[in-house]
Amino acid sequence: MKKWVTVRRATGVHSRAKGFTLIEIMVVVVILGILAALVVPNILQRPDEARVTAARADIRAIANALEMYRLDNHTYPSTDQGLDALVRRPSGFPEARNWNSEGYLKNIPRDPWGNDYQYISPGTRATYDLYSFGADGREGGEGVNAVIGNWDL
Repeated sequence: MKKWVTVRRATGVHSRAKGFTLIEIMVVVVILGILAALVVPNILQRPDEARVTAARADIRAIANALEMYRLDNHTYPSTDQGLDALVRRPSGFPEARNWNSEGYLKNIPRDPWGNDYQYISPGTRATYDLYSFGADGREGGEGVNAVIGNWDL
């Protein structure tokens, strides 16, 4: 409920100014408190889901770098050359004749659980397999412990 206050100006003209009552402000504060009480616990209970999302984003970024490597060198790095071929010029076979002198990534990220991403070329599920073992760091599992790979993207 708005309260109208009459204000008399020095010119003698009356005008009405609008304002919020204390009750209205209290209702808004209570509503915000209720929303915070419902939303914050839901956000705090999902850190594992956020890590899975981060792992998928890392895998996409590494996969994009692998595609750039393939476009320049006509093949993916071998399993022995590994993901390091995206940061430093690899030796061995297949030779990286047109390797980009700036590299394809600044560094190879670790998965959100602190483990290395796994890379196999040629892959068994795709042209190459790029994956994280998930939260438990082991093959298999379900939910946040499941393997997250480029074949899922």
